[in-house]
This record gives sequence, C-alpha cells and structure tokens, in this order.
Amino acid sequence: MKKLKINPKTEALIFDLDGTLADTMPVHFMAYKNILKEYGIHFTPEIFATLAGIPAVGTIARLNEMFGTKMNPEEVGHFKEAEYEKIMHKMKPIEPVVALAKKYHGVLPMAVGTGGYKRLALKTMEICGLDRYFEILVSNEDVARPKPFPDTFLKCAELMGVSPSVCEVFADAQLGILAAEAAGMMSKLVTDYYEVTIGQEI
Repeated sequence: MKKLKINPKTEALIFDLDGTLADTMPVHFMAYKNILKEYGIHFTPEIFATLAGIPAVGTIARLNEMFGTKMNPEEVGHFKEAEYEKIMHKMKPIEPVVALAKKYHGVLPMAVGTGGYKRLALKTMEICGLDRYFEILVSNEDVARPKPFPDTFLKCAELMGVSPSVCEVFADAQLGILAAEAAGMMSKLVTDYYEVTIGQEI
C-alpha cells in the first residue's frame, strides 16, 4: 500500500471525516440497511457506494427517486442518524490518514470539513481519539451549501486564516474532491491508501 504524503506546496490540511479519518462507512451502511428494510428497500453495498458523501437527507431523497418510494427525507434521515448513533461505537480510525494528521499536528494548520451533523462528528472524533488533534470542525450545519459546493472547505480555510490555494483536502469520495477543486484547493483521494470495507458486517 502506498504511503500517504502531502503535496510539497501544502501549507494547511483539511480532512473529511467519515471514510477519511474514521472508518464509519460500515456503520453508516448498517444504519441505512436497518432503517430502510422498514420501507421495503434492500440496501446493498453497491447502492451505498453510489451515494458516498451525500448527507442523510439528500440520500433519502435520492433513494425515493431510485425506488419510487415516498419517504420523508428529513424524518427518515433523522431515523437513520439515530440508528447510526446506537452503533457508532463500533467504528475505528483509518490509520494511514490519522498518522498524517498526527505528524502535522502543531506543524501546519488543520481542520475537519464534514457533510455530517456537528454533534455526531464531534462524537466520532472522540471515539477515534481525534479530538485532541483538531480545534476546527466545519459541519453541514455551518454552511449554506454542502459538497460538491466549496462552502465547507472555504469555511475551513477562513477559520484557519489561510488562502484556499495553499490548502490540501483529503477525502474518500468524489464529492469531496469536486468540492476541493471548486474551492481552488489541492486534493487527494485517500481510498488509494487503505482497504475500503463499505459492505462488511460489523
């Protein structure tokens, strides 16, 4: 497996959270699977892979389009987050990415930019022992437009007090890479550096 390194031009680091610093994808998958069976949807790893990086409400809306269901995106999105919270203690840190964050902690400015809810993001960071490395967290509640819009990462740069052009974004989904490009930032897809385990039972 290749070793994760930063671009030589990088002066600040921005990390996505789910699937980047924390291996939350198997937990999110099980939460969706458990909730969606109540609505007659057989949720598979393949379907989940097509929805990577989309917040819960957007995911439910997309599933309505795919399956012709009439789920209330806000309501079912919150059911899914509640189910996720019940089993989130099973998540683990993604070591190659966390190692990079530890290496540059106190050396370069760092922030986390997530499409998730702030409360759950803070809990994720606590479970994975990441809270000691990051003081800046931008969630979907802090911006008007989620990824692939650049708002999340631009807010991170603003809070770090650096120019977007010197930021490097680490993300596990194309939405994050597109958001980084839209923000005028460097980016790296971290899934090239660890084994992805979306559909495994936890």
